[in-house]
Amino acid sequence: MPGQQRLEGHHDSRLDGHLDGRLEDRLDGRLGGGLGGHIDPRLLRAFLAVADELHFTRAATRLYVAQQALSRDIRRLERELGAELFVRTTRQVALTADGERLLPYARSALEAQDALLAAFARGPREQRPLLVDVNSPGLISSRVLERARELAPGSELMARFESGLTGAAGELLAGRLDASFGRFAGLDPVVRARLEHQPVRYEPMAVVLPEDHHLAALDAVPLAALAGETVYAGAGNPSTLEWTDLARHLFEGRGIALAPPAPVAVGPEEFRRIMAKKRNPVLAVVDFPAMPEAVLRPLVDPVPLSPVSLVWRKGLVHPGIDALRRAAAELADEEGWLRRPEEGWIPATDSLVMVSHN
Repeated sequence: MPGQQRLEGHHDSRLDGHLDGRLEDRLDGRLGGGLGGHIDPRLLRAFLAVADELHFTRAATRLYVAQQALSRDIRRLERELGAELFVRTTRQVALTADGERLLPYARSALEAQDALLAAFARGPREQRPLLVDVNSPGLISSRVLERARELAPGSELMARFESGLTGAAGELLAGRLDASFGRFAGLDPVVRARLEHQPVRYEPMAVVLPEDHHLAALDAVPLAALAGETVYAGAGNPSTLEWTDLARHLFEGRGIALAPPAPVAVGPEEFRRIMAKKRNPVLAVVDFPAMPEAVLRPLVDPVPLSPVSLVWRKGLVHPGIDALRRAAAELADEEGWLRRPEEGWIPATDSLVMVSHN
């Protein structure tokens, strides 16, 4: 769950009666500050969710993660402890003897962590607003924000418009912004290491065309039809480097040129003016807001996908982040946002980042 910190050096002597033999020795070594050992509290939360539900799908839903990710965490915990914690069959899940022994120890460790976080949390009157970058009005990020506000009416979630995850990431790390949305794999690995993310959607990409462009008459534009075109994808904008990089991957080998840097158009009227002057198609997503004297057409054959994640700073604890994560998970499930179409295209690096989290 968001905001969780590693809990090391914790041992509750009240639990000694519950643990014996080899498992107790392993837990003492890893949770009790043994040489170089630790257990990530996230793994213990995964274990407790499955132990409570005795059902992997229900436990995954409770934690807002994919079932594959939950199964992977349980396997990792079993490897680190050197013990099998569950008996799994096609019909049921049950705790093993080692799982039963671990149960009170895991609860105690997480209760201690929760108590520590609560001790340093702000009171209801002190809780500051959560600053959420939704990039531009009308995108899926706005829908996630709206749902999160419904889920956490007692928290103030304020919208910001950074227009690019690269730019937003710097604000996140500086503490001037709390959450954003975008292509996580497009960030520098050093930056990614200081952030958390939750996949939200494989968003189909589109192209914005002048309404009198020869491709505007099509209901959908095949990628091959863009061969010979020069398409704008934010080149030269330091805030949208991840988007320009995605465009380079997409255009490579397809005869599509990346448009040179141009002034960043802010607002519909400026967008209309720049498009009328430059005449370049603009790479976008299917939820891109309508612009005057322009048409939006989905791209097909294949369908290029923009991988969108909810991104926040590691260690951030705020009920608004919990609400955003829950909102993103609910909408992704309701709308099928994380089901990749068979004909979809996505860079291999992005696929790895999205799937490794799920």
